[in-house]
Amino acid sequence: MAAIAQIERLIEPSVRALGFGLVRARLTGRNPPTLQVMIERLDGGLGDGGITVDDCAEVSRTISAILDVEDPIAGGYQLEVSSPGIDRPLVRLEDYRRFAGHEAKIEMYSMIEGRKRFRGTLVGVDGDRVKIDLKDDEGMSELPFDGIAAAKLVLTDALIAQVLKSQGSEPQRPEA
Repeated sequence: MAAIAQIERLIEPSVRALGFGLVRARLTGRNPPTLQVMIERLDGGLGDGGITVDDCAEVSRTISAILDVEDPIAGGYQLEVSSPGIDRPLVRLEDYRRFAGHEAKIEMYSMIEGRKRFRGTLVGVDGDRVKIDLKDDEGMSELPFDGIAAAKLVLTDALIAQVLKSQGSEPQRPEA
C-alpha cells in the first residue's frame, strides 16, 4: 500500500496549479481501496469555498494522469475527489489558526487531562499546541498537535452564517 505522504507529494503541485489546495488525501477500504482527495479553493473563505462538481472532475482527471504514470498504489483503486464541506476536517496546524473562533471536536491518540475527546471553541495555536476553550466552563486546554488523532469543525449556525457571508450570500431568515 502506498504511503499517503508520497501520494500527497505527487499530486499537490498539480492541484495547486489548478487553483486549489490539498486538504487531505487518504486510502480507505479494500478490494479495491478508495483514494479520497479533499480540495479547497486557494482564494480563501471558509468551508468548501464554492467547489463545484466540474472542479472535482478537473482535479480528478489531472491527478489520475499523474497517479497512472507514477503508480504509487499497488493494484486497482477508486479515486474520489470532493470538497471538505463546511464541517471540514482539521488536518494541518494552520487549520487551527485559520478557524479560530469556531467550535471543533478533537480526538487525541492518548489521554490528556483524563480524557481523549475535547469539544469547544478553537482559540488558536501556541507553537505546536492547539488551544481550545472547552464547553461548559471547563476552561482552556492546550493539546499537542502531534497527539491529535482526528479533528473537525462542528456545524453551527455561526459557522454556516460566516461561510455564506464569505461566499457573498446572507443566511435566509424564515418568514414569521
